[in-house]
Amino acid sequence: MLGDKPLVAFVATTKPDLAKAFYGETLGLRMLEDTPFALVYDANGTTLRVQRVEACTPPPFTQLGWHVDDVAATVRDLAKRGVTFERFGFFEQDELGIWSAPDGTPVAWFKDPEGYTLSLNGDPRD
Repeated sequence: MLGDKPLVAFVATTKPDLAKAFYGETLGLRMLEDTPFALVYDANGTTLRVQRVEACTPPPFTQLGWHVDDVAATVRDLAKRGVTFERFGFFEQDELGIWSAPDGTPVAWFKDPEGYTLSLNGDPRD
């Protein structure tokens, strides 16, 4: 029923100015709209609505993720733009903060200004 319909992703923000800079300038998403209700971005064909809210509590798990060709290069580029990558004590991550999943998929995590966990993942390493 919905398999052929476009997906819309949602996160929230109490800090729209910081969110606008982060999603637009730091991550490079194209803004579609800036309304009193949400900042709306094109995330490569998926609509991302960053809802303006008075209060929110981000969940302790990943909310959004991007599949990239080279996780290490993307981590380095985002780090140059001021993004800090998360480190978790329950699995081993390399010097860039990249974890290699059991199937070899590289994964790195970072947070948006509101504290939502976002991720990068690539193809399994040989």
